[in-house]
Amino acid sequence: MYRDVLAIVLAGGRGSRLEPLTRDRAKPAVPFGGIYRIIDFTLSNCINSDLRKVLVLTQYKATSLNRHLDQGWKFLCRELGEYIEVIPPQQRIAEMWYQGTADAIYQNVYTIEKAAPRDTIILAGDHIYKMNYARMIDAHRENRADLTIACLPVPRASAREFGVMKVDAGHRVESFLEKPQDPPVLPGQPDTVLASMGIYVFNTDVMYELLFQDAAKKEASHHDFGRDIIPAMIAGGSRVLAYPFRDENRKEAAYWRDVGTLDAYYQTSLDLIHVDPILNLYDQNWPIHTYQPPYPPPKFVHSAGDRRGAAFDSTVCQGAIISGGQVYRSLVSPGVRVHSYALVEDSILFDGVVVGRRARIRRAIIDKEVRVPAGFDIGWNREADRARGFTITEEGVTVVAKGEDLERFG
Repeated sequence: MYRDVLAIVLAGGRGSRLEPLTRDRAKPAVPFGGIYRIIDFTLSNCINSDLRKVLVLTQYKATSLNRHLDQGWKFLCRELGEYIEVIPPQQRIAEMWYQGTADAIYQNVYTIEKAAPRDTIILAGDHIYKMNYARMIDAHRENRADLTIACLPVPRASAREFGVMKVDAGHRVESFLEKPQDPPVLPGQPDTVLASMGIYVFNTDVMYELLFQDAAKKEASHHDFGRDIIPAMIAGGSRVLAYPFRDENRKEAAYWRDVGTLDAYYQTSLDLIHVDPILNLYDQNWPIHTYQPPYPPPKFVHSAGDRRGAAFDSTVCQGAIISGGQVYRSLVSPGVRVHSYALVEDSILFDGVVVGRRARIRRAIIDKEVRVPAGFDIGWNREADRARGFTITEEGVTVVAKGEDLERFG
């Protein structure tokens, strides 16, 4: 256990591109893979990396996230100096919301000081990946770095979504550009850039000094690590190193996903139902922890004639009942009920969704507590879905918001 390391998870993002899934919840609290929330991957990485002092900084629409953390992540022992603690905005230093990633840390320096960490690792709570942070911390200490940044190669066309680095042969960062129009490419790879994963290991004393310097700039700074802190460190001669991402997913290609749009979320979710999914959730050497509600096993009932309860090439979670309906290439979350003669294809059904008799759903994401009336169609007529006020993504996926009353459509 790294008792002298504090992990801070930034979990206050709005996730506006994921609306309506983020209409009532923060992006890290969005369900993923049936039983998980997105933040479970970052927190599981902490636990699997023997990091047991974790602060989760929340901000927007945090109720759902707070509830999930309280139900599923209270198993560490305070008496042994282990904890996952939720820290809401306190306006202890400034009378405002967090102005940027650096400001979020700055406004919580008093809480950080109580933990007295030698090093502080800063993480995003809205990415899906498996990583051993302990190896990164070891590399940070061995190289006596002031800051170590996790990185991975991405296509040059995606550079506008990331902080992009130029590094020398010894992995020292020579420049850092946030979402550049004309990014530096990797040597000999004109179509590839080295992107920051938003994972930072700071020498804590150095971090304090930088945060106070940045706060003093007030309106002259965005108070953001990528825009302000890191470029200033490089310009000032600080030892900033890049750490190549080492994947614990145990697949041929490194897996790291930012499900920042509905289409990315949809595709990443349905990747899980493949025969050999890209993201391995079945690896007990690197388990993903979450809250498991006390549901019974899934059940499939009725098998006479065309009234057959069955699911094909799908993931069906505990408490779900496929009662005479059929499910194809879909992800069925806990407590879902699919009634007789109903058809679900290429869709994601969140917790507690009820699909009525002879209803049809295709290429859709149905959020929690939605009751689809008997004979109702979703995803079969784009214009009809749009007229009902449903969200239609660029790739034609229909999204129905949490608790939507579909009975009003008759």
